[in-house]
Amino acid sequence: MCPMRGNHRTEAWEGVVVDKSRGMTDGPAMDHHLEIRLPDGSTKRVRVGGDFWKSVGKGDAVIKTAGGEPARK
Repeated sequence: MCPMRGNHRTEAWEGVVVDKSRGMTDGPAMDHHLEIRLPDGSTKRVRVGGDFWKSVGKGDAVIKTAGGEPARK
C-alpha cells in the first residue's frame, strides 16, 4: 500500500468504484488510482497501492476509515 501523507491519513470516506487508472508519473514508480462515487453523488480520485487496485473492480463498494487504509466493504 502506498504511504499516505498529510490530511489523507485522517480522511474517511466510503463509496463505489466507478473507474480505475494507473500510470508512471514519477520515473519507474507506478501510481494506481481509483475514482470513487460518494453517497452524495460526487466523485473522488484516490491513490491506492497496487495490490488493492488489482483486488477491486468497477462497482465494488470500498471504505476508508480515519487512520486506516482503503478496504473492500
